[in-house]
Amino acid sequence: MGISIDIIHGPNLNKLGSREVEIYGTISFEDYLRKLNDKYPEVDIYFFQSNIEGELVNQIQESTAQGIIINAAAYSHTSIAIADALGIKEIPIINLHISNIYTREKERHQELIAKYSTAGIYGMGLQGYDFAIQHLINII
Repeated sequence: MGISIDIIHGPNLNKLGSREVEIYGTISFEDYLRKLNDKYPEVDIYFFQSNIEGELVNQIQESTAQGIIINAAAYSHTSIAIADALGIKEIPIINLHISNIYTREKERHQELIAKYSTAGIYGMGLQGYDFAIQHLINII
């Protein structure tokens, strides 16, 4: 049996590839996910995206994966509920942002979910997911 990883995306990330392309690029996450699946055939990658906070909490709680990569987007900075759900998990969690949140608006500089994360990746574009998967493979 291979490694299982959940990638969980928060609000507005369903618009990757068409939203603020100067920040997020022109590739949809679904297209990039196909590349990740091809590169890591030994890893079972499950992808979930929602704009709804409660659905993200449910997904985190119900996850049976060995590791989570979460890009909670704006909820990273505001959601105690998502932070609490991550705090329950006893698996490695990678907190990821496509852009460098620390060079953006001040309200993006504090993250409620960071304290429950094993590691954080910021500002590496979609390539950050590749690095996150590599890290999880190494520590699981």
